[in-house]
Amino acid sequence: MEQEEVLDIYRRTGALLTGHFLLSSGLHSDRYLQSALVLQQPDIATKLCAALADHVKDHKIEVVIAPALGGVFVSHETARALGVRALFAERVNGELTLRRGFTIRPGERVLVVEDVITTGKSTRETIEVVTKAGGSVVAAASLVDRSGGKAELGVPYRSLVTLDVPSYAADVCPMCKAGSAPVKPGSRGLK
Repeated sequence: MEQEEVLDIYRRTGALLTGHFLLSSGLHSDRYLQSALVLQQPDIATKLCAALADHVKDHKIEVVIAPALGGVFVSHETARALGVRALFAERVNGELTLRRGFTIRPGERVLVVEDVITTGKSTRETIEVVTKAGGSVVAAASLVDRSGGKAELGVPYRSLVTLDVPSYAADVCPMCKAGSAPVKPGSRGLK
């Protein structure tokens, strides 16, 4: 699947938003990719995640995991395409953890997935969850890499789309300086 085809799906579903956004990372941006609007369509989710699975299938993956909430569908559909288990990590008191009886066997080969990566913070936290459980993270993948390829994850990484979307700390955000207030459409930290 080509990058432009994926971006076209985001556009057609209304998932490529413009405005002033507060990202899960705490940074501000003028563009936001609301993957939930894409992934609500099972046929599209299956197609995108099968393409993602195709990029990483040579890693002999045994389980796929994602941080909740944004990555849950990506984990499930990528795992389906690979024929392996799908897990997700949840925040408890602000820290990602395995719950609901999910386990990772010592040495199990794990793929960490996300819908969108900006700084890679949630992905790195998920890698830490896997490592603490004794698993071996062999790769990471996302539908969209909005870091322009700059996110450092410490493992091989693939995405369907790579964008270089500027993001800003609040104190240097040009939109804030122009008097605009950001909106927070993402999932981390919502009350």
